Amino acid sequence: MSQKPFQTEVSQLLKLIIHSLYSHKEIYLRELISNSSDALDKLRYLTMTDDKYKDILFEPKITIEFEEGDKPTMTITDTGIGMSKKDLEDNLWVCPSCNKHHRISPRQRFDIIFGKNNYEVLKTPIPQDDPLGWNDSKPYKDRLKSARKKTGMECGMMVINTNIQSIKVTVIASDFDFVGGSIGAAEGEAFLYGIQHAIENQQPFVVFTSGGGMRMMESLISLSQMTRTTLAINELKKNNLPYIVVLTDPTAGGITASYAMLGDIHIAEPGALIAFAGARVIQGTVREELPVGFQRSEYVEKTGFVDLIVERKDLREKIRVLLSILLKKNSAINSATNETSEDSRTLTKAAS
Repeated sequence: MSQKPFQTEVSQLLKLIIHSLYSHKEIYLRELISNSSDALDKLRYLTMTDDKYKDILFEPKITIEFEEGDKPTMTITDTGIGMSKKDLEDNLWVCPSCNKHHRISPRQRFDIIFGKNNYEVLKTPIPQDDPLGWNDSKPYKDRLKSARKKTGMECGMMVINTNIQSIKVTVIASDFDFVGGSIGAAEGEAFLYGIQHAIENQQPFVVFTSGGGMRMMESLISLSQMTRTTLAINELKKNNLPYIVVLTDPTAGGITASYAMLGDIHIAEPGALIAFAGARVIQGTVREELPVGFQRSEYVEKTGFVDLIVERKDLREKIRVLLSILLKKNSAINSATNETSEDSRTLTKAAS
């Protein structure tokens, strides 16, 4: 399908969506924008599920303008572009026009950062499915079955053993497509298995976070993973092994409240959502207008929760450098340390 008809079709759909969003007179401006963004995200991934758009990825660009009065007005300045998925993949799943870092699977992430066929996937323990017999609009067992079919993974986390330029490292990453990247007993077991592997092999541990928090279909079993992962990280640190956290979009809820904020160094991809509670919940509680970009990685960096914002193309080299420093394997740093020690000894001798 050509890009122009696709743009026309999406333009009409956008107008319908946004018109329905502000059809009510009493509506919060921020809620309108937030809901519009959610709708656009759904449109963006329409191309991944409809064969009609199998060769095109949708990247919408719109401007919403408001006038004084009860009813806002909207202008679409650019209805979006059609983009080849192959081109996007070649650009590491980062949009070349807006720099949006798209969500990717653990395997895609590992291929980008560590190289294809340059890592070993470790088989992690899988506890009993659905220990509580949970059933809402759909049985929990069916949700797990669908997630496994969609992702090709047994649980929402993948653990690998790999290396970055001779530095051996244990790495774990979450898949947002597996029940929203939420954490249950199986994910907790995977995290603990990864930590144990790192300690036994005296390797640094790197985690790529993604997910909405603890998985409520497992209730307290899920919530207990916050404690278990925290205790495991403490054991890693007792062994003086580096723990680096890479925050990707989105990282929220109990993930943020546990292992995602316990790293020696916190890196984030540009524009990643990093939060505990949702922005609208916070705004409703404090009854104040929240800053622009609230809970995005750039804002979180300013408030001190993130150390570095690194683009996906630069992550491999940045992680390598940081691990070299933390493991004291960087010859330049060792040389500088030796020079400083010699200068100190000279000064001490002169003073005496």
